[in-house]
Amino acid sequence: MPTVAAALDRQGPQAGPSLDAQALVARQRAYFETRATLPLEWRREQLRALDRAARQHEADILDALRSDLSKSPEEAYLTEVGSIYGEIKNALKQVKAWMEPRRGSAPLVIQPARAYQYADPLGVTLIIAPWNYPYQLSIAPLIGALAAGCTAVLKPSEHAPATSRVLARMLTQAFAPEVVAVVEGAAEESRLLLEERWDLIFFTGGPGVGRIVAQAAARHLTPTVLELGGKSPCIIDRSADLEVTARRIAWGKYVNAGQTCIAPDYVLIPPDLKSRFADLVQQAVKSFYGADARESSDYGRIINARHFERISALAADGQVAFGGERDAPSRYFAPTVITDAPLSSALMQEEIFGPLLPLVDCPNIDEAIRFVRSRPKPLALYSFAKDAAVNERVLAETSSGGAVTNDVCVHFAAEGLPFGGVGESGSGGYHGRSSFDAFSHKKSVVKRPFALDMKLRYPPYAGKLGLFKRFL
Repeated sequence: MPTVAAALDRQGPQAGPSLDAQALVARQRAYFETRATLPLEWRREQLRALDRAARQHEADILDALRSDLSKSPEEAYLTEVGSIYGEIKNALKQVKAWMEPRRGSAPLVIQPARAYQYADPLGVTLIIAPWNYPYQLSIAPLIGALAAGCTAVLKPSEHAPATSRVLARMLTQAFAPEVVAVVEGAAEESRLLLEERWDLIFFTGGPGVGRIVAQAAARHLTPTVLELGGKSPCIIDRSADLEVTARRIAWGKYVNAGQTCIAPDYVLIPPDLKSRFADLVQQAVKSFYGADARESSDYGRIINARHFERISALAADGQVAFGGERDAPSRYFAPTVITDAPLSSALMQEEIFGPLLPLVDCPNIDEAIRFVRSRPKPLALYSFAKDAAVNERVLAETSSGGAVTNDVCVHFAAEGLPFGGVGESGSGGYHGRSSFDAFSHKKSVVKRPFALDMKLRYPPYAGKLGLFKRFL
Protein backbone atom coordinates (compact mmCIF):
# COMPACT_ATOMS: atom_id res chain seq x y z
CA MET A 1 0.00 0.00 0.00
CA PRO A 2 1.42 3.45 -0.88
CA THR A 3 2.19 6.00 1.79
CA VAL A 4 -0.52 8.51 2.62
CA ALA A 5 1.52 11.35 1.13
CA ALA A 6 2.26 9.56 -2.14
CA ALA A 7 -1.31 8.37 -2.59
CA LEU A 8 -2.86 11.78 -1.89
CA ASP A 9 -0.45 13.46 -4.29
CA ARG A 10 -2.09 11.51 -7.09
CA GLN A 11 -5.59 12.69 -6.16
CA GLY A 12 -5.19 16.30 -7.23
CA PRO A 13 -2.88 19.30 -7.56
CA GLN A 14 -0.98 20.85 -4.71
CA ALA A 15 -2.46 24.11 -3.44
CA GLY A 16 -2.25 26.64 -0.67
CA PRO A 17 0.37 27.61 1.90
CA SER A 18 1.77 25.29 4.51
CA LEU A 19 -0.72 24.41 7.24
CA ASP A 20 0.11 24.19 10.95
CA ALA A 21 -2.26 21.29 11.54
CA GLN A 22 -0.69 20.45 14.87
CA ALA A 23 -1.46 23.88 16.29
CA LEU A 24 -5.01 23.77 14.92
CA VAL A 25 -5.73 20.43 16.55
CA ALA A 26 -4.08 21.49 19.81
CA ARG A 27 -6.26 24.60 19.95
CA GLN A 28 -9.46 22.64 19.48
CA ARG A 29 -8.37 19.95 21.94
CA ALA A 30 -7.59 22.54 24.60
CA TYR A 31 -11.05 24.02 24.15
CA PHE A 32 -12.74 20.62 24.23
CA GLU A 33 -10.93 19.77 27.47
CA THR A 34 -12.59 22.76 29.15
CA ARG A 35 -15.84 20.72 28.87
CA ALA A 36 -17.58 23.79 27.44
CA THR A 37 -19.16 21.66 24.72
CA LEU A 38 -21.05 19.36 27.09
CA PRO A 39 -24.16 21.42 28.01
CA LEU A 40 -27.33 21.18 25.98
CA GLU A 41 -27.52 24.94 25.50
CA TRP A 42 -23.99 25.09 24.00
CA ARG A 43 -24.99 22.51 21.41
CA ARG A 44 -28.22 24.26 20.58
CA GLU A 45 -26.47 27.59 20.20
CA GLN A 46 -23.96 26.11 17.73
CA LEU A 47 -26.78 24.60 15.69
CA ARG A 48 -28.62 27.93 15.69
CA ALA A 49 -25.44 29.68 14.57
CA LEU A 50 -25.06 27.18 11.74
CA ASP A 51 -28.67 27.71 10.66
CA ARG A 52 -28.22 31.50 10.67
CA ALA A 53 -25.02 31.25 8.66
CA ALA A 54 -26.59 28.92 6.11
CA ARG A 55 -29.53 31.26 5.58
CA GLN A 56 -27.34 34.38 5.38
CA HIS A 57 -25.13 32.76 2.74
CA GLU A 58 -27.82 30.89 0.81
CA ALA A 59 -27.48 33.01 -2.33
CA ASP A 60 -23.68 32.62 -2.29
CA ILE A 61 -24.04 28.85 -1.85
CA LEU A 62 -26.40 28.58 -4.82
CA ASP A 63 -24.06 30.69 -6.95
CA ALA A 64 -21.08 28.53 -5.94
CA LEU A 65 -22.86 25.30 -6.83
CA ARG A 66 -23.75 26.81 -10.20
CA SER A 67 -20.09 27.72 -10.72
CA ASP A 68 -18.65 24.36 -9.68
CA LEU A 69 -21.20 21.93 -11.14
CA SER A 70 -23.62 24.02 -13.24
CA LYS A 71 -26.44 23.16 -10.83
CA SER A 72 -29.58 25.18 -11.26
CA PRO A 73 -30.77 26.96 -8.10
CA GLU A 74 -33.78 24.65 -8.00
CA GLU A 75 -31.72 21.45 -8.20
CA ALA A 76 -29.20 22.81 -5.70
CA TYR A 77 -31.95 23.62 -3.23
CA LEU A 78 -33.66 20.26 -3.76
CA THR A 79 -30.53 18.13 -3.40
CA GLU A 80 -28.32 20.16 -1.06
CA VAL A 81 -29.56 23.33 0.60
CA GLY A 82 -33.08 22.42 1.68
CA SER A 83 -32.12 19.17 3.36
CA ILE A 84 -29.59 20.99 5.55
CA TYR A 85 -32.29 23.26 6.97
CA GLY A 86 -34.37 20.18 7.73
CA GLU A 87 -31.49 18.37 9.45
CA ILE A 88 -30.64 21.39 11.63
CA LYS A 89 -34.30 21.82 12.60
CA ASN A 90 -34.58 18.15 13.53
CA ALA A 91 -31.35 18.24 15.54
CA LEU A 92 -32.49 21.30 17.49
CA LYS A 93 -35.75 19.58 18.30
CA GLN A 94 -34.30 16.19 19.21
CA VAL A 95 -30.85 16.83 20.68
CA LYS A 96 -32.12 16.96 24.27
CA ALA A 97 -33.68 13.51 23.90
CA TRP A 98 -30.56 12.19 22.14
CA MET A 99 -28.40 13.31 25.06
CA GLU A 100 -30.48 11.56 27.70
CA PRO A 101 -29.07 8.24 28.95
CA ARG A 102 -30.75 5.21 27.42
CA ARG A 103 -32.04 2.68 29.91
CA GLY A 104 -30.60 -0.82 29.66
CA SER A 105 -31.29 -4.16 31.32
CA ALA A 106 -29.56 -5.21 34.54
CA PRO A 107 -29.65 -9.01 35.02
CA LEU A 108 -30.60 -10.67 38.29
CA VAL A 109 -27.03 -11.57 39.16
CA ILE A 110 -26.01 -7.88 39.60
CA GLN A 111 -29.22 -6.67 41.28
CA PRO A 112 -30.00 -4.25 42.77
CA ALA A 113 -28.70 -2.15 39.87
CA ARG A 114 -29.72 0.17 37.06
CA ALA A 115 -28.08 0.01 33.62
CA TYR A 116 -27.69 2.91 31.18
CA GLN A 117 -25.98 3.92 27.97
CA TYR A 118 -24.44 7.39 28.08
CA ALA A 119 -23.53 9.35 24.93
CA ASP A 120 -20.15 11.02 25.41
CA PRO A 121 -18.83 13.38 22.70
CA LEU A 122 -15.85 11.81 20.97
CA GLY A 123 -13.93 15.08 20.94
CA VAL A 124 -11.89 16.74 18.19
CA THR A 125 -13.06 15.53 14.78
CA LEU A 126 -12.01 15.83 11.14
CA ILE A 127 -14.60 15.98 8.32
CA ILE A 128 -13.28 15.45 4.78
CA ALA A 129 -15.94 16.31 2.21
CA PRO A 130 -16.29 15.42 -1.50
CA TRP A 131 -16.90 17.58 -4.56
CA ASN A 132 -20.10 16.10 -6.00
CA TYR A 133 -22.46 17.53 -3.34
CA PRO A 134 -19.88 19.83 -1.81
CA TYR A 135 -22.22 21.81 0.43
CA GLN A 136 -24.62 19.15 1.67
CA LEU A 137 -21.92 16.57 2.33
CA SER A 138 -19.84 19.11 4.25
CA ILE A 139 -22.57 20.47 6.50
CA ALA A 140 -24.60 17.32 7.24
CA PRO A 141 -21.77 15.64 9.20
CA LEU A 142 -21.01 18.95 10.93
CA ILE A 143 -24.57 19.00 12.29
CA GLY A 144 -23.92 15.65 13.93
CA ALA A 145 -20.59 16.80 15.35
CA LEU A 146 -22.07 19.92 16.97
CA ALA A 147 -25.16 18.11 18.27
CA ALA A 148 -22.90 15.50 19.87
CA GLY A 149 -20.76 18.15 21.58
CA CYS A 150 -17.66 17.81 19.41
CA THR A 151 -15.41 20.33 17.75
CA ALA A 152 -14.66 19.94 14.05
CA VAL A 153 -12.17 20.74 11.33
CA LEU A 154 -13.73 20.69 7.86
CA LYS A 155 -11.66 20.00 4.75
CA PRO A 156 -13.82 20.81 1.67
CA SER A 157 -12.87 19.44 -1.72
CA GLU A 158 -10.48 21.50 -3.81
CA HIS A 159 -12.32 20.24 -6.92
CA ALA A 160 -15.32 22.43 -6.00
CA PRO A 161 -13.35 25.65 -5.33
CA ALA A 162 -16.25 28.11 -5.34
CA THR A 163 -18.19 26.12 -2.75
CA SER A 164 -15.03 25.63 -0.71
CA ARG A 165 -14.50 29.39 -0.55
CA VAL A 166 -18.10 30.02 0.53
CA LEU A 167 -17.88 27.34 3.22
CA ALA A 168 -14.68 28.85 4.55
CA ARG A 169 -16.14 32.35 4.69
CA MET A 170 -19.49 31.23 6.11
CA LEU A 171 -18.11 29.01 8.89
CA THR A 172 -15.24 31.33 9.82
CA GLN A 173 -17.75 34.14 10.39
CA ALA A 174 -20.10 31.91 12.38
CA PHE A 175 -17.70 30.03 14.67
CA ALA A 176 -14.56 30.53 16.68
CA PRO A 177 -11.73 28.39 15.22
CA GLU A 178 -11.55 26.32 18.39
CA VAL A 179 -15.13 25.17 17.66
CA VAL A 180 -15.23 24.87 13.86
CA ALA A 181 -12.34 25.51 11.49
CA VAL A 182 -12.15 25.18 7.71
CA VAL A 183 -8.96 24.14 5.94
CA GLU A 184 -8.93 24.80 2.20
CA GLY A 185 -6.35 23.27 -0.09
CA ALA A 186 -5.49 20.05 -1.84
CA ALA A 187 -3.28 17.00 -1.31
CA GLU A 188 -0.70 18.67 0.94
CA GLU A 189 -3.31 20.03 3.33
CA SER A 190 -5.06 16.67 3.48
CA ARG A 191 -1.77 14.93 4.17
CA LEU A 192 -0.92 17.29 7.02
CA LEU A 193 -4.36 16.87 8.57
CA LEU A 194 -4.21 13.08 8.36
CA GLU A 195 -0.89 13.03 10.19
CA GLU A 196 -2.58 14.35 13.34
CA ARG A 197 -4.41 12.39 16.02
CA TRP A 198 -8.17 12.87 15.86
CA ASP A 199 -10.98 11.44 17.93
CA LEU A 200 -12.97 10.67 14.76
CA ILE A 201 -12.40 11.03 11.03
CA PHE A 202 -15.54 11.34 8.90
CA PHE A 203 -14.70 10.84 5.22
CA THR A 204 -16.96 10.96 2.18
CA GLY A 205 -15.46 10.00 -1.17
CA GLY A 206 -14.24 7.10 -3.25
CA PRO A 207 -13.01 3.73 -1.97
CA GLY A 208 -9.45 4.46 -3.12
CA VAL A 209 -9.00 7.54 -0.95
CA GLY A 210 -11.09 5.85 1.74
CA ARG A 211 -8.35 3.25 2.08
CA ILE A 212 -5.79 6.04 2.44
CA VAL A 213 -7.84 7.65 5.20
CA ALA A 214 -8.26 4.32 6.99
CA GLN A 215 -4.52 3.69 6.76
CA ALA A 216 -3.77 7.09 8.30
CA ALA A 217 -6.39 6.63 11.03
CA ALA A 218 -4.99 3.22 11.97
CA ARG A 219 -1.71 4.78 13.12
CA HIS A 220 -3.56 6.38 16.05
CA LEU A 221 -6.36 3.79 16.29
CA THR A 222 -8.74 6.61 15.35
CA PRO A 223 -12.32 5.54 14.63
CA THR A 224 -13.64 6.40 11.18
CA VAL A 225 -16.92 6.83 9.38
CA LEU A 226 -16.30 6.03 5.71
CA GLU A 227 -19.03 7.05 3.27
CA LEU A 228 -17.76 5.56 0.03
CA GLY A 229 -19.54 4.37 -3.11
CA GLY A 230 -19.57 1.49 -5.56
CA LYS A 231 -21.73 0.21 -8.38
CA SER A 232 -25.35 0.51 -7.26
CA PRO A 233 -27.54 -1.84 -9.33
CA CYS A 234 -31.13 -1.59 -10.50
CA ILE A 235 -32.98 -4.90 -10.81
CA ILE A 236 -36.07 -4.80 -13.04
CA ASP A 237 -38.61 -7.61 -12.79
CA ARG A 238 -41.05 -8.39 -15.57
CA SER A 239 -43.90 -7.26 -13.34
CA ALA A 240 -42.54 -3.70 -13.03
CA ASP A 241 -44.33 -0.68 -14.45
CA LEU A 242 -41.67 -0.03 -17.08
CA GLU A 243 -42.64 3.57 -17.86
CA VAL A 244 -42.54 4.71 -14.22
CA THR A 245 -39.39 2.66 -13.64
CA ALA A 246 -37.62 4.31 -16.58
CA ARG A 247 -38.61 7.81 -15.45
CA ARG A 248 -37.45 7.28 -11.88
CA ILE A 249 -34.17 5.68 -12.89
CA ALA A 250 -33.52 8.46 -15.42
CA TRP A 251 -34.04 11.10 -12.74
CA GLY A 252 -31.72 9.40 -10.24
CA LYS A 253 -29.08 8.69 -12.87
CA TYR A 254 -28.85 12.05 -14.57
CA VAL A 255 -29.36 14.48 -11.68
CA ASN A 256 -26.04 16.26 -11.09
CA ALA A 257 -24.89 14.76 -14.43
CA GLY A 258 -24.64 11.34 -12.82
CA GLN A 259 -22.14 12.48 -10.20
CA THR A 260 -24.03 10.99 -7.26
CA CYS A 261 -22.69 8.22 -5.02
CA ILE A 262 -26.08 6.46 -4.90
CA ALA A 263 -26.95 7.00 -8.56
CA PRO A 264 -28.09 3.87 -10.43
CA ASP A 265 -24.86 2.49 -11.86
CA TYR A 266 -26.25 -0.23 -14.12
CA VAL A 267 -29.58 -1.94 -14.89
CA LEU A 268 -30.22 -5.69 -14.86
CA ILE A 269 -33.15 -6.27 -17.20
CA PRO A 270 -34.73 -9.14 -19.21
CA PRO A 271 -33.31 -8.91 -22.78
CA ASP A 272 -36.73 -8.62 -24.44
CA LEU A 273 -37.53 -5.52 -22.33
CA LYS A 274 -34.24 -3.77 -22.99
CA SER A 275 -35.12 -1.90 -26.19
CA ARG A 276 -38.41 -0.57 -24.86
CA PHE A 277 -36.78 0.45 -21.58
CA ALA A 278 -34.05 2.38 -23.43
CA ASP A 279 -36.73 4.18 -25.44
CA LEU A 280 -38.63 5.07 -22.26
CA VAL A 281 -35.47 6.42 -20.61
CA GLN A 282 -34.84 8.55 -23.69
CA GLN A 283 -38.39 9.88 -23.54
CA ALA A 284 -37.95 10.72 -19.86
CA VAL A 285 -34.69 12.54 -20.58
CA LYS A 286 -36.37 14.64 -23.26
CA SER A 287 -39.22 15.48 -20.90
CA PHE A 288 -36.70 16.56 -18.24
CA TYR A 289 -34.16 18.47 -20.33
CA GLY A 290 -35.69 19.05 -23.77
CA ALA A 291 -34.43 17.82 -27.13
CA ASP A 292 -30.86 18.91 -26.33
CA ALA A 293 -29.84 18.65 -22.67
CA ARG A 294 -26.96 21.09 -23.18
CA GLU A 295 -29.54 23.85 -23.57
CA SER A 296 -31.28 22.99 -20.29
CA SER A 297 -30.52 25.01 -17.18
CA ASP A 298 -31.40 21.91 -15.17
CA TYR A 299 -28.66 19.65 -16.53
CA GLY A 300 -25.24 19.87 -14.90
CA ARG A 301 -21.68 19.54 -16.10
CA ILE A 302 -18.78 17.22 -15.27
CA ILE A 303 -16.68 18.62 -12.44
CA ASN A 304 -13.36 18.91 -14.32
CA ALA A 305 -11.41 17.86 -17.41
CA ARG A 306 -9.85 14.78 -15.77
CA HIS A 307 -13.23 13.29 -14.90
CA PHE A 308 -14.60 14.25 -18.33
CA GLU A 309 -11.81 12.28 -20.00
CA ARG A 310 -12.39 9.32 -17.69
CA ILE A 311 -16.12 9.19 -18.51
CA SER A 312 -15.38 9.54 -22.24
CA ALA A 313 -13.10 6.50 -22.03
CA LEU A 314 -15.76 4.48 -20.20
CA ALA A 315 -18.34 5.31 -22.88
CA ALA A 316 -16.26 3.45 -25.45
CA ASP A 317 -16.80 0.12 -23.65
CA GLY A 318 -20.20 -0.63 -25.21
CA GLN A 319 -22.78 0.37 -27.81
CA VAL A 320 -24.48 3.75 -27.35
CA ALA A 321 -28.25 3.27 -27.49
CA PHE A 322 -28.79 7.01 -27.26
CA GLY A 323 -26.84 10.04 -26.08
CA GLY A 324 -23.08 10.11 -26.13
CA GLU A 325 -22.81 13.71 -27.33
CA ARG A 326 -20.14 15.69 -25.50
CA ASP A 327 -18.20 18.95 -25.50
CA ALA A 328 -14.85 18.99 -23.72
CA PRO A 329 -14.45 22.79 -23.32
CA SER A 330 -17.77 23.12 -21.45
CA ARG A 331 -17.50 19.62 -19.87
CA TYR A 332 -20.94 18.76 -21.19
CA PHE A 333 -21.68 15.04 -21.48
CA ALA A 334 -25.17 14.08 -22.60
CA PRO A 335 -27.40 11.61 -20.75
CA THR A 336 -26.40 8.29 -22.27
CA VAL A 337 -27.60 4.68 -22.28
CA ILE A 338 -25.13 1.94 -23.24
CA THR A 339 -25.74 -1.69 -24.16
CA ASP A 340 -23.56 -4.74 -24.78
CA ALA A 341 -20.68 -3.67 -22.54
CA PRO A 342 -18.41 -6.61 -21.65
CA LEU A 343 -18.72 -7.49 -17.97
CA SER A 344 -14.93 -7.35 -17.72
CA SER A 345 -14.80 -3.78 -19.09
CA ALA A 346 -13.93 -0.75 -16.99
CA LEU A 347 -17.50 0.47 -17.49
CA MET A 348 -18.78 -2.59 -15.63
CA GLN A 349 -15.96 -2.82 -13.09
CA GLU A 350 -15.50 0.79 -11.93
CA GLU A 351 -17.98 3.16 -10.33
CA ILE A 352 -19.12 5.31 -13.26
CA PHE A 353 -19.89 8.59 -11.47
CA GLY A 354 -21.16 10.15 -14.64
CA PRO A 355 -24.18 10.16 -17.00
CA LEU A 356 -23.65 6.67 -18.50
CA LEU A 357 -26.27 3.98 -17.84
CA PRO A 358 -25.30 0.45 -18.94
CA LEU A 359 -28.11 -2.07 -19.55
CA VAL A 360 -27.16 -5.66 -18.74
CA ASP A 361 -29.11 -8.65 -20.06
CA CYS A 362 -30.49 -10.63 -17.13
CA PRO A 363 -33.32 -13.09 -17.82
CA ASN A 364 -34.79 -13.44 -14.34
CA ILE A 365 -34.58 -12.50 -10.67
CA ASP A 366 -32.50 -15.58 -9.82
CA GLU A 367 -29.76 -14.46 -12.20
CA ALA A 368 -30.02 -10.84 -11.03
CA ILE A 369 -29.51 -11.83 -7.41
CA ARG A 370 -26.57 -14.07 -8.34
CA PHE A 371 -25.03 -11.24 -10.35
CA VAL A 372 -25.28 -8.73 -7.49
CA ARG A 373 -24.00 -11.22 -4.91
CA SER A 374 -20.95 -12.01 -7.05
CA ARG A 375 -19.72 -8.40 -6.84
CA PRO A 376 -18.66 -6.11 -3.98
CA LYS A 377 -21.54 -4.93 -1.80
CA PRO A 378 -22.96 -1.69 -3.24
CA LEU A 379 -23.84 1.51 -1.43
CA ALA A 380 -27.42 1.27 -2.72
CA LEU A 381 -29.61 -1.27 -4.47
CA TYR A 382 -32.86 -0.66 -6.31
CA SER A 383 -35.50 -3.31 -7.08
CA PHE A 384 -38.52 -2.71 -9.31
CA ALA A 385 -41.50 -5.05 -9.27
CA LYS A 386 -45.26 -4.85 -8.84
CA ASP A 387 -44.97 -8.25 -7.18
CA ALA A 388 -44.06 -7.33 -3.58
CA ALA A 389 -42.72 -10.84 -2.98
CA VAL A 390 -40.06 -10.26 -5.64
CA ASN A 391 -38.87 -7.05 -3.99
CA GLU A 392 -38.83 -8.73 -0.57
CA ARG A 393 -36.77 -11.58 -1.95
CA VAL A 394 -34.22 -9.17 -3.44
CA LEU A 395 -33.96 -7.37 -0.10
CA ALA A 396 -33.53 -10.63 1.80
CA GLU A 397 -30.97 -12.22 -0.52
CA THR A 398 -28.68 -9.26 -1.24
CA SER A 399 -26.55 -6.98 0.91
CA SER A 400 -26.16 -3.25 0.34
CA GLY A 401 -25.68 -0.08 2.34
CA GLY A 402 -29.28 0.92 1.66
CA ALA A 403 -32.08 -0.12 -0.65
CA VAL A 404 -35.25 1.22 -2.25
CA THR A 405 -38.07 -0.67 -3.91
CA ASN A 406 -39.71 0.86 -6.99
CA ASP A 407 -37.66 4.07 -6.85
CA VAL A 408 -34.07 5.30 -6.55
CA CYS A 409 -32.03 7.52 -4.23
CA VAL A 410 -34.94 8.62 -2.03
CA HIS A 411 -33.68 6.75 1.05
CA PHE A 412 -31.04 9.48 1.42
CA ALA A 413 -33.84 11.90 2.36
CA ALA A 414 -35.23 9.69 5.14
CA GLU A 415 -33.49 11.41 8.06
CA GLY A 416 -34.86 8.90 10.54
CA LEU A 417 -32.83 6.16 8.83
CA PRO A 418 -29.06 5.78 9.00
CA PHE A 419 -27.33 6.36 5.66
CA GLY A 420 -24.11 4.47 5.00
CA GLY A 421 -22.38 1.62 3.25
CA VAL A 422 -21.29 -1.92 3.94
CA GLY A 423 -18.07 -3.69 2.98
CA GLU A 424 -16.27 -1.80 0.22
CA SER A 425 -19.06 0.80 0.04
CA GLY A 426 -18.26 2.12 3.50
CA SER A 427 -18.76 1.76 7.22
CA GLY A 428 -20.80 3.70 9.74
CA GLY A 429 -23.89 5.77 9.09
CA TYR A 430 -25.43 9.19 9.68
CA HIS A 431 -28.53 11.42 9.32
CA GLY A 432 -30.81 12.35 12.19
CA ARG A 433 -30.01 10.50 15.42
CA SER A 434 -27.46 8.41 13.54
CA SER A 435 -25.39 11.56 12.97
CA PHE A 436 -25.40 12.25 16.71
CA ASP A 437 -24.46 8.64 17.40
CA ALA A 438 -21.64 8.73 14.84
CA PHE A 439 -19.87 11.48 16.79
CA SER A 440 -20.60 9.97 20.22
CA HIS A 441 -19.09 7.20 22.33
CA LYS A 442 -21.72 4.88 23.78
CA LYS A 443 -20.55 4.48 27.38
CA SER A 444 -22.08 1.60 29.34
CA VAL A 445 -22.87 2.57 32.94
CA VAL A 446 -24.21 0.42 35.79
CA LYS A 447 -25.33 2.15 38.99
CA ARG A 448 -25.50 0.15 42.22
CA PRO A 449 -26.21 1.00 45.86
CA PHE A 450 -24.07 -0.14 48.79
CA ALA A 451 -27.00 -2.08 50.23
CA LEU A 452 -27.71 -5.77 49.57
CA ASP A 453 -24.15 -6.86 48.86
CA MET A 454 -24.66 -10.45 47.74
CA LYS A 455 -21.92 -12.79 48.98
CA LEU A 456 -22.54 -15.32 46.22
CA ARG A 457 -19.99 -13.78 43.84
CA TYR A 458 -17.15 -13.73 46.33
CA PRO A 459 -14.71 -16.63 46.93
CA PRO A 460 -14.52 -19.25 48.23
CA TYR A 461 -16.58 -20.81 45.43
CA ALA A 462 -16.67 -24.41 46.63
CA GLY A 463 -20.24 -25.72 46.66
CA LYS A 464 -21.64 -22.76 44.69
CA LEU A 465 -21.70 -24.32 41.18
CA GLY A 466 -25.37 -25.22 41.43
CA LEU A 467 -26.24 -21.66 42.47
CA PHE A 468 -24.18 -20.20 39.60
CA LYS A 469 -26.06 -22.39 37.13
CA ARG A 470 -29.34 -21.28 38.59
CA PHE A 471 -28.64 -17.53 38.62
CA LEU A 472 -26.54 -17.25 35.43
